[in-house]
Parts: sequence; structure tokens; C-alpha cells
Amino acid sequence: MRLRKLIAGCLTLSLMSVALVGCGSKNNTSDDTLSNETTEKTETAEAEKVSLTVWGPQEDQAAIGDYKDGILKAMCDKFNEAHPEWDITFEYGVCSEGDAKDVVTKDVAAAADVYMFANDQIPILEQSGALAELGGKTVENIEANNEESIINSVKYKDGYYGVPFTSNTWFMYYDKSKFDENEVKSLDTMMAKDLGDGVTNFAFPLDNSWYISSFYYAAGGTLFGDGTDASKGCTFDDDNCKAMTSYLVDLAANPKFSCEKEGSSIGKFKEGTLGAYCSGSWDADPIKKALGDNFACTNIPTVTVNGKEGQMKSFVGSKAIGVNPNCKNPQVAVALADYLGGQECQQIRFDTRQIIPTNTTVAQSAAVLSNEVAQAQTAEISNASMVQPLLQEMNSYWTPAETMGKEIVQGDVTKENAAEKTELMTKGILQSN
Repeated sequence: MRLRKLIAGCLTLSLMSVALVGCGSKNNTSDDTLSNETTEKTETAEAEKVSLTVWGPQEDQAAIGDYKDGILKAMCDKFNEAHPEWDITFEYGVCSEGDAKDVVTKDVAAAADVYMFANDQIPILEQSGALAELGGKTVENIEANNEESIINSVKYKDGYYGVPFTSNTWFMYYDKSKFDENEVKSLDTMMAKDLGDGVTNFAFPLDNSWYISSFYYAAGGTLFGDGTDASKGCTFDDDNCKAMTSYLVDLAANPKFSCEKEGSSIGKFKEGTLGAYCSGSWDADPIKKALGDNFACTNIPTVTVNGKEGQMKSFVGSKAIGVNPNCKNPQVAVALADYLGGQECQQIRFDTRQIIPTNTTVAQSAAVLSNEVAQAQTAEISNASMVQPLLQEMNSYWTPAETMGKEIVQGDVTKENAAEKTELMTKGILQSN
């Protein structure tokens, strides 16, 4: 622990004295100063030789467009060129963001110096000594270039542990030949519409705990306060949330509803037998192909329970770049993480892989503004989301919530026992408290 604190302190001090390369800030005074200082340094001293190991997903290392060796290598090469004070040799490894906590924690000392991860893994990675707290210019860049929800997604124990480069949430796709843009604002309106025999109005992965919480948020329930205070507990067992469970019992039994199973909704879109479906940007391409000119997407709808209309809210997180506190060159590693999560690299990811940016400047570019999926995800984050709690107590949420969804779908939860089942779910969520 002492070593990790020492390294975090060194990172902060280093970054206070050295301006990191921030994409798109070439006209910034601090960058001009850095450029002059760098020129003077390289005239009097040889570049410092540095070795860095970088891990990223396979998709970033595969040939795409003009990037024959993948975008990760190209981005790292650009960083190296921008820093003549360092002569960096890169080694690359394949590790997806979702697998980071399992792969990195197997042998933290031997893991990559810089790697990508999903933000909900921060508590495990930090406690395993695998994730350095960031400081200085890097934190300034995070706070200056992202929306509040994205900023909070990498904040843990009042510190920052990653540079976010894309958001991670879900929203709603719909067939605009079946619903117009006003009808999709309310789930009750959507479910009341007659779309004809054999047509499902709304598909939703109700048995998935990452999704079902959206309904209890719509009922006014809270999960650890704003998601940062475990002492606030969970209010998913209040009267409105109990009524929401009863609502979900009716929804699951409605022939116009289906619980999404392994991409079945995409096939229904293609057949013309589905009105709307909730998922994330990863399903955009196949849904576009399935719906063609009828493709549309937006943030998730409202739901009315006990006479009160409430906005459904999805969990929102991010994918981020992190630094291993065991790295031999922390100053260079943090600078690279800041660059890989910055404006220029987010633009490259969007242009090549349609990875939706969090950087507010890239998000306002013409290409992103004209992209329906990017705009739907942006609207979701702004209007209909809650930051997924980064607390140890959150570990107790997933199984009870999943169980509730599965039991609703298979008919074990009824209107008669809905209140009791809701209390049981909430008790399970709070077991670690």
C-alpha cells in the first residue's frame, strides 16, 4: 500500500511539472512551452529509452481502413513521435476491456503498463494494486473534456483511476414504421398500440440485472443514494417500487412483450414483427441492416406507476485507459494513457470503429452529430441514466436483481406476492451492508 501511495504521489508531482500531450491542444500555451523546453532538451541530451507494454482489445490491433497494423499501434506511434524526449519501444498484448480484471490481476507485476478496462472493474483492480491513481494535468483533462456522469464513472474513493474514452450504456432501437418519435417517449403508449397480429411491441432483457434496475429507478427507487454512499442503502422496496414489480408482472405476461434472448430481437426486426428493443451501440450495425430505412433509436421511455410517470434510467459507465502502478516509467505511462483517452484518439476510434466518444469536442463534431446511434447514446446519458455505483456493496446487487427478473419472466412472481418478492430482492441487495 505504501508503495502504491508513493507511486501515486510521484505521478501527481510528475504531471504537475510536465504538461501531457492533450489531443487537439496544439495552440495551448502550455503545450507551446513544452515544445520549446523539449527542443532545448533534445539538443543537449539524448532521448531517454523507454519500454512500455500496452494491452488492448483484438479489434484495435486488427487491420482496418488505412491502419494495416491496427489503430492501437498507430496511436502509440503518434505519441512516440510527439515526444522526442523519449525513445519508446512498445510491446502489445491482447486483452479486452471486459476481461481486464481477470487477466491483469492474475499477475499484476507482469501485467501491462497501460491497459484498457470497463470502469465497473475499478474497485477490484485498485484493491489488487493493479491501478494507479491519476493526478495533475491528466485529471484536469478528464474534468475539462467529459460530461459529469463520465467523469464520475472513473472516480473512486475521491480519486481518478482511468482516462475514459467511450461510454458504456444502452438505449432503445425502434422501427419507425411502427412507432413515431412521440410514441416512443412512453412505454405505456407503446404497449397500448395495436401493431397487428404476431407483432411484439417491446422486447427487453428483463432477466438481466444490468437492465432491470431502470424500472425501479423510474419508480423513484435509489441505489446507495446517488450511487456513491453505501450508508443510504437501497429503497427498491418502497411502495412505488413494489407497485413497479406488480407492473412488471403484467408487462411480462403481455403478449405484446418479449424478454430478449440471445439476439432474437434482431431477427424479429428483420421479419417486421418487432416494434422496439433495448440494447447498446454494439448491436447498431445488425439492427441497421435488419430495419433498413425504418431504423431509428432514442433514449429509453418513461413508465407510469401509481399514477406517476417516471423516467426509466439505464446504468451508465465507461471504458477507460489505466496505468499499472508497478510500471518502471510511470510518467511516460500516464502521459500515454492521457493521450490514448484524449481527443485525437477518440476521433480515430470513431472514424474507424464507430466507438462513440466521451470527449465533448469530438462529440460535437459533424460526423458524430449526424450519427443517429451516437446521438441516441448521448441523449441516454444526458436524460435517462444513472452512474453505475462503484462500491464494494454493489457486488451484492447483481444476483438478487437477476433472480427477480428471471422469476418475473417465468411466472414465479405474481401480483399477490410482488410486494414480498420486492422486499426479498432489496434485502439481498443490502446483505453486504
